[in-house]
This record gives sequence, C-alpha cells and structure tokens, in this order.
Amino acid sequence: MHNYELQQIINTELQVLRYRDYAPSGLQVQGRSEIKKIVTGVTACQDLLDKAVELQADAVLVHHGYFWKSEPQTITGIKYKRLKTLLSHDINLFGYHLPLDGHPTLGNNILLANMLNISVEPRTDITDLLFKGTLTEPLTALEFKHKLEKILHNSQRSILFCGDNAPKVIKRVAWCSGGGQDFIEAAAQQGYDAFFTGEVSERTIHIAREYGINFYAAGHHATERYGIKKLGEWLAKEYSLEVIFIDIDNPA
Repeated sequence: MHNYELQQIINTELQVLRYRDYAPSGLQVQGRSEIKKIVTGVTACQDLLDKAVELQADAVLVHHGYFWKSEPQTITGIKYKRLKTLLSHDINLFGYHLPLDGHPTLGNNILLANMLNISVEPRTDITDLLFKGTLTEPLTALEFKHKLEKILHNSQRSILFCGDNAPKVIKRVAWCSGGGQDFIEAAAQQGYDAFFTGEVSERTIHIAREYGINFYAAGHHATERYGIKKLGEWLAKEYSLEVIFIDIDNPA
C-alpha cells in the first residue's frame, strides 16, 4: 500500500478533520512509498524506533507523534536522533492523537469502557472527550481502584486515588484517557460518583475533595495503549498489512 493511501484510509476512518488537535494527524515523517509492515506503539520514542529498524518495518504508527504546538521548532537533541533514525532507514511515521481518543469503536476511551464493564451514555459529538457511563455492577470506591489496577496494570502497580468526601459506592462514572484531569470539574458538576484519567495535577486533588468526587489517576500510558493497538489490528484485518504492536513500558 502507498504511504499516502494509508494516510487517507486512517484519516477517513478517524475523521481527523473534525478535531482541533495539538499535533498534526497523519503522515508526520515521510519514508518509503510502499508499506507492507507496520510497527505500532503508544509513543514514537527512540526504543520504539529502534524496534522498527530491527524488524525492518516500513512505517511506525503511534498515538503520540511529533511536532506538538508547544515544542521547540529546532531539530536538536533527542528530536534530531529520532528523526535521523526514521530518515536514514526510510521509515514513515504516522501519528494520531485526539482522533484516536474519540473514535466510537477503535478509540482509547471506548475500549476502556469495554474493559471496565461500563455502559456508555450516547455521544452526540465525537470530539467531546469527556466520556460518561454507568457501571454494569456498582462497586465501592476501593473496589473500583483495585479493578483499574488489575485491568490496566495486572495488579503490579498501585494507582493514585482520592476519595475524600466522595461517595463510598460508585455507579455513575466519567473518564478521559491520558492527560484529561481537567475534565474532573465538569464530571463533578454533572453529578458523577467518580472520574478517572491518566494523569494528575496538583489542583486536581483539591477539586476532587471540594466537589466530593472519587478521583483516579491510572497512568497516561496505561490508559492509552489500547487504541493504537486496535487501530493496527483493524488495518491488518481490513487491508492485509503486517502489523506488530510493541508496548514500551512506561509507568507514567
């Protein structure tokens, strides 16, 4: 498959034009035109790129790519090394951020709901990344913490939890994968018993305590490893591409 054809296929499926993102969606670094083997991963870190070189991949497909609005424009340091790896081995880099969070079947958030047995409320706007739903079986706040740890970390890591002044039993849940901690206030104002995301800020705990909502920071990487894997599986099934998912461990 031609690299620009692959870009068009993914762009269409993820409806990238509907999102205002912080980084470009699609082909970020051009490599060889013909793509047969793809390596997928959460972040285009050097370890993932080295794996792609080792596997002789034609493309790397990630959730966290390059050229973020807030990053320096100079090509120095680790950015230079990463780009040199891609360019010297003629490997394409594709990145999809928010469109892969919001997709109704391939996205990080819907996959989290499926794994955690959450019945998702209907969504009218795929670009609204505050997901909401109801647990199919109510859990205590601590039971839900343990469930997150078991499913996302195989019970090998503890996640950050704040349940001060919050309901002891959780039925209604809101969430946003990755760095979605600032959705907590909207979740609390709309009466949800709990909110979970990947990261936490200092202000988040004060908001949780003062609103009386259970808060869980389960890890940015841990909440966003599923969408890119599912996207790769979809490409392999629909377009007969060889796709290899590589999970580079990251506790944050």
